[in-house]
Amino acid sequence: MLQSGVTAARRALIFTEVLMTVSMVQPTIDTNSLLSGAQFADAFSISTATNLTAREAAERMLSRSPRWVDALMRLRDLIVAPFGLKTAHSARQADIDKVGFFPVLSQTPQRLVAGFNDNHLDFRVVIDVAAEGAGQRVTATTVVLMHNWLGRIYLTVIKPFHRLVVRSMLRQVTR
Repeated sequence: MLQSGVTAARRALIFTEVLMTVSMVQPTIDTNSLLSGAQFADAFSISTATNLTAREAAERMLSRSPRWVDALMRLRDLIVAPFGLKTAHSARQADIDKVGFFPVLSQTPQRLVAGFNDNHLDFRVVIDVAAEGAGQRVTATTVVLMHNWLGRIYLTVIKPFHRLVVRSMLRQVTR
């Protein structure tokens, strides 16, 4: 009896770990339709047992952040403000349709596109949901069009943090 209880608990843990695994995947969206001439795109994906619209998935992902992500965003705001770039703080204050602090540019039940245009670069975050077995696959794709040397430097500096942040935020979709 005890043995089968341990086995069932172990199976539940393995199932949960599989659901919580975020994979880097090849972006499958047409980046030129989102940002013509974009020079960077990446995508991360996770399976979930819950059926969500793209908006619901984006809200779970982007509406709250772990404290370490909030700390990184505050540091980012301090560094970029002197360059006249948009800050997360100012974006949160804008009275527009947004998810987290990202302005929503378009949405369907299967896809939400959000993003900013700024002096140094334009970016889009795309949240796609697709049926997968009894649940869904949620994919977050980031597309970036750099305008100048500041955009290239910015992306180079934030790219390692971006990957950590997206993985962490995407895990929130399963909670």
